[in-house]
Amino acid sequence: MADEVKHAFEHPLERSLASAQDPALDRISLRDHIVAVEIGAFQAERDMTQRISFNVVVEVRHAAKDLGDDVDLILSYDRVTEAIDIELAAERLNLLETLAERVADRILKEPQAERVFVRIEKLDRGGGALGVEIVRAMSDVSSAASASDAALNARVVFLSEAAMSSRNVSNWIDQLTKTQVPLVLVVPPARSDLSARTRLAKAQVTLLAMEQNAWIFAATEPRCAVVETRTELDWACKNKQISVWAPQKFVMDAVESPLHLVDDPVALADWFCSQIGALELVVVGEELPTSPMSLCRAVAVESEAI
Repeated sequence: MADEVKHAFEHPLERSLASAQDPALDRISLRDHIVAVEIGAFQAERDMTQRISFNVVVEVRHAAKDLGDDVDLILSYDRVTEAIDIELAAERLNLLETLAERVADRILKEPQAERVFVRIEKLDRGGGALGVEIVRAMSDVSSAASASDAALNARVVFLSEAAMSSRNVSNWIDQLTKTQVPLVLVVPPARSDLSARTRLAKAQVTLLAMEQNAWIFAATEPRCAVVETRTELDWACKNKQISVWAPQKFVMDAVESPLHLVDDPVALADWFCSQIGALELVVVGEELPTSPMSLCRAVAVESEAI
């Protein structure tokens, strides 16, 4: 019991050594890799960065042949730090547990990796380091592609307030669904007299007003379903379900916050296109923004057509 407690507070390397397999595997390690990032489930952790520390040990199988001093035959340290960087860039996360799982999963997809120990700690919350440590093996790896790796190739359609209430809206949806391209609708915020003082509060109110309109519109169009997460959106696109975007989670969980776009719902829809790898953005009843658009094709339908 004393040894178990001792190893619990040692570097993951000690835990790896204590649970070594026979024959023992080779190990590479990353110690005290510190990154400043926005992460955390509490409101006080939003709109700010904090330092988190990574300690990682990867157990790797022995090389089948002489390495010949060839870097391509080994698991490079760069692949470990790259796994961390990719998962931090994918989306804003609430939990260290989620981040640890994703980092471990990505590392274990490297052909040489057999087992990985990941410890992540917050350094700026309280008087000490607060963290989580996990151990994962090849048998734990998911074969599914990460949501951050796959483009959805959907068509995103922004409906202005006038377009939402148009008698032609059902016909437009009929025409758009004939192309067999997944369809995601974006609607503007519902009208509201609510006001807020801070930038974050104003953004939250506007995002909730967009979600309110999404639910209202979906209630009038039974073919549509409101989607709040990337997982829901992936499922909807694969199963030919027309989606109406509820933006709050996407926006608030983004690594590079688009809060400055919230007051311009067309620009926010364009940002959304860039996040999911959409084919194009169709804007119905509004002008295209003057600011640079994403790489997807943008098309405006004049309000006179409504």
